[in-house]
Amino acid sequence: MKIATYEYQEKVMIGAVEDGRVWSGALLGWEETDMQELIRRRGGEDFSALQLPAEGSVALEEVRLMAPIPHPAQDVICLGINYMEHAAESARFKNETFDGHRDMSVYFSKRVGRAVACGEPIPAHTGLVRQLDYESELAVIIGRDARHVRAEDASDYVFGYTIINDVSARTLQSEHKQWYFGKSLDGFCPMGPWIVTADEMTCPPDLAICSRVNGELRQNSRTSCMIFRIPEVIEELSGGMTLQAGTIIATGTPAGVGMGMNPPTFLKPGDLVECEIEGIGILSNRVEDI
Repeated sequence: MKIATYEYQEKVMIGAVEDGRVWSGALLGWEETDMQELIRRRGGEDFSALQLPAEGSVALEEVRLMAPIPHPAQDVICLGINYMEHAAESARFKNETFDGHRDMSVYFSKRVGRAVACGEPIPAHTGLVRQLDYESELAVIIGRDARHVRAEDASDYVFGYTIINDVSARTLQSEHKQWYFGKSLDGFCPMGPWIVTADEMTCPPDLAICSRVNGELRQNSRTSCMIFRIPEVIEELSGGMTLQAGTIIATGTPAGVGMGMNPPTFLKPGDLVECEIEGIGILSNRVEDI
């Protein structure tokens, strides 16, 4: 099931999306009024058995989609260089040697005051950012508190999946010798368009993932090409920290980002970035000088 956060008649709501129609949570018998609360209370629920009422839905075009989790309770946990070809292009951009091996996963966090919805602008931060880049990523949403979870049991702790564009300021990353600032500016976390519940996917999912800039295909891979896969990541992280219900883990991006092109080609105001993942949808945002 696709579950969205949206605004309708000046009221923020959560509900189900199917075939271009939206059913409010109230129609579905949900008492929860926001996505974080829904995840905390229904994280282990099988939504595939939920029957959508014949009456009461509205057309998707009548609502304004918001990011599925507009205000994450914690920083987003991100995996760095988790696709081998992206690891290689990243090394080339930094003039480093890459031996083709990744023995350990790389984690960093991304501050998100407010996640950007599908259709909302990505701020260019002109004057601060000189190398604005995109990264199409599958994000996994933890459905219940996870501590010391074995990889084989990890699927029991997944609420669902969404798309994140891990927007990055490459110059800031290089100058500050770390990734936090360059990935955490306001507007640098487009997310959506909704969450697809875990009962719709295998774990780990094997999905086509791509990105386009102004209609030009840039990234084109599959989530099965991850170096460190979702069950192992959940096992590793939960072995030392409690992954609370609602935790968002962005699982890395494949090759084809702007810094990997020859020559490097970065985003500019007016560019339209589309991140697409099979079975979830398209996250579309235009860069604006705001």
